[in-house]
Amino acid sequence: MLSKKTKYALKAMIVLARNHGKGPMLISTISEQENIPKKFLENILLELKNAGMLASKKGAGGGYYLLKPPDTIMLSDIIRLMGGPIALVPCVSLNFYEPCEECKDELTCGIRQVALRVRDASLEILAKTSIKDLAEKEDSLIAMHKKTRQKSHAK
Repeated sequence: MLSKKTKYALKAMIVLARNHGKGPMLISTISEQENIPKKFLENILLELKNAGMLASKKGAGGGYYLLKPPDTIMLSDIIRLMGGPIALVPCVSLNFYEPCEECKDELTCGIRQVALRVRDASLEILAKTSIKDLAEKEDSLIAMHKKTRQKSHAK
C-alpha cells in the first residue's frame, strides 16, 4: 500500500511535470492545487531535491521545478525514495533485502515465490511508467470524464 507521503510526492511530481519548462512553482501553489499540507509538502520536496529529481530557486519567481525531463523520472524511483521497498516481503526486495525472521528456508517458501512474481509484475509497470505518463493518463481521464458528464447533462 502506498503511504500518504508517497501519494503526495506523486501528486506533487505530476503538477511539476505539467509545469515543466514553465519555471519554478511555489510550494503554496502545489499545496493548494493538490490539497497537501504545506509543511508536509516542504519536507517531501526537499527529499526529492536531495535525491536529484528536483531543483529550487530562491527569491522572487522562485520555487521548485523538475531537474530532469518528466519522461525520465520513473514511478519506481519515487516510490522507493518515499516509501521504501516495492516488494511485499523483505526477502524479495531488490534494494532493501532482509531475510524474513519466521522463514525456515527461502528456497522452499511458497509465500516468497508468490511475492517474487508480484514484485516482478509491479516493477514491470512502475519502472516503465514515468511521471509524464502518469500526468498524461490523468489528463486523458479528466477529459473523458468531462465528455461523459456533458453527454449525460445534454439528455
